[in-house]
Order: sequence, then structure tokens, then C-alpha cells
Amino acid sequence: MIAPPFANRPVLVLYTGGTLGMIPSALGLAPAGDIEARIRRKLDGLPPSRRNRLPEFVVETVSEPIDSSAVTPHDWQRLAAIIADKIASHAAIVVLHGTDTLAWSASSLAYQLQGLDRPVVITGAMYPLEAEGSDALDNIELALRFAAREELQEVALAFSGRLLRGVRSRKIHTEAHDAFASPNYPILGERVGEDFVIYPGRCLETQQRGAPRFESPDYSPLARGGVARIALWPGLQAWQLEAWLGDARVRGALLEVWGGGNIPPDPQLIEVLAMASGEGKLIAAISQCPFGGIAPGQYAAGQGLLQAGVLVGDAMTPEAAMTKLVHLLAQPLEEQERRRRFLTPLVGER
Repeated sequence: MIAPPFANRPVLVLYTGGTLGMIPSALGLAPAGDIEARIRRKLDGLPPSRRNRLPEFVVETVSEPIDSSAVTPHDWQRLAAIIADKIASHAAIVVLHGTDTLAWSASSLAYQLQGLDRPVVITGAMYPLEAEGSDALDNIELALRFAAREELQEVALAFSGRLLRGVRSRKIHTEAHDAFASPNYPILGERVGEDFVIYPGRCLETQQRGAPRFESPDYSPLARGGVARIALWPGLQAWQLEAWLGDARVRGALLEVWGGGNIPPDPQLIEVLAMASGEGKLIAAISQCPFGGIAPGQYAAGQGLLQAGVLVGDAMTPEAAMTKLVHLLAQPLEEQERRRRFLTPLVGER
């Protein structure tokens, strides 16, 4: 295998905030500086056999680190712009990010950085870098080792010994080290002893190649609630759904329906959905079940979704579906082209 021309460039480690870089304070965990020295000090403590296999890297901190619970679509756009600006000078990018919305940012980055020809690996930690029993060092090592793999050409999430497709990942636990999973797609790779294995045929490198075609639309108009997320519940009324979808500020919505694609057989609910779709709002549906996809129409209770023009999200995660709606609505596309692209796999999300 001939090494690409950028293989001798360093990996960029981009710190954006989050628990990984925090330290204890009188008011609880708080942000701390000097992240590069702290990371290098921890990595220097690895056994030589592991330390010597790390790629060369440089560390930068974004100008405004943020708690991931406060992230908005504007922050996704800002992060993608930083990566797009710096990636040509580096062999790969490792993003250190808070875990609360890590899977959301990974999904959004995948859509904005389509056609990657090198790795963008996002990771974080459940506990601070210097905390006893912290997972931070293992996750940083994991991300760096996979960032050195030239066959990885997509946005991936490295956590607790496993490499997941970013746009297929979800946070599933509030405390455990293995807090992330890929419910409907196999892992891309994993750590096996001191080896870091990527499984052939699972990565975009063999599925969807093409020259980098980064898309950088302005997310700002959608950052204040332009896309709604609505989970159905027993007893949902049409007026409640209309309160969301009838608002002119809402341009799209993700519906989380029951089972394989069912909704209450209420003509008024279906009318609200049909009216919103008719107004050009992008409405998509996925299941509330974390595993499996939807096939509206298999049961009579799901026919209403199809009648109302709701787009089928198959087995997409909420993070992948929601960020895709934002991405498509931010672009100057015709309604039918938006609908076509939502139903088309862009980065292995469906």
C-alpha cells in the first residue's frame, strides 16, 4: 500500500472542552488549562511498547471551549469549519469533546465533511484526565492509534476500546466507561491487546469513495429551534402536535414513533402532519426503539405516516436523523431534492 502524501504530517488533537480536561474545584468539576502538557505527561507514562506506536501529534484548543451540554448547531458548524481549514496540513484530526453531545457532533461533522480522505476521530472521557480510574488516557491513546490508520476515511468515534461510525453512534450510559454504542451497525474496529484492528469492508473507504466535497452551509438560522424533535406518547393530541409544527419558525421535525413505524390512527394527527409536509416542512420518522428500523405501512397504524408525506428514517439514530435534517434545511435546495437526499445514504448513516 502506497502511503498518501500527507502520511508524514502530524495528527492534530483539537480540544473543544468537556470532562476530559476538567479538574476538581470547590464548586465541582471545572475547566482547566494547559491541556497539551497534561496529555503529553499522561501519554509519557505509557509502557514504551505502546508509547512508541503513537503517531506524532500537535495539540490546539479552540478559542472558546464549551460544555457539550450547551452545544448548538452553530457550534457544529464552527467545529467543522476549523477542521476543514486545518485538515490539509495534518494526517488526521482527533477531536476531544464532552460526552453529553459527542454523538451529535460526530453525526453533524460527518455530513459537513463528506468525502474525507483521512481520519477524523472524535473522543472524550467519562472522568477527568487526572482522576483515579479515569478512562481519558485510554480513549486518547485509542483515538490517536486509529487516527494513524490510512484506511479510515470518515468521521469515527473512539471510546472504551472500540471504534464506531460517528453517524451511527449513541451515548447509552451516564456513568460506565463503555458509554457509547452503535445499535444498528457493526463496530469499525477495536483494541485487541496491544493491537488496534480495523475490520475490512465496514468503513466508508470501501463503500463511498469520492474527492473531498465538504459542505459548509450556514446553520445559524436553524440554531434556535428550526428543527423539532417530537417523541410520541400515549394520549398525544393533534393540537399538541400542531403547536410544534404549525409554528412558522419550525422548518422540519423528527418524529420518534412506535415500534416498526406506528402512530395513533387519529385523522386529526395525520392531518397536522400532512399540512406541515404540504407547507414544505421536512418531516422524518424513526422508531423509539434503539434497535431496528421502521417500515410504515406494515401495520395499518403506520399508514398515516405514508399518507402524510413523512420521510422514513429506517434505522437511523436520532442524532443522525436530526443533524441530517438540519444540514439539508440549511442548504438552498428544492424541496424534492431535500427529500431525495434525506432518503439517500450520504455518509453511511442509513
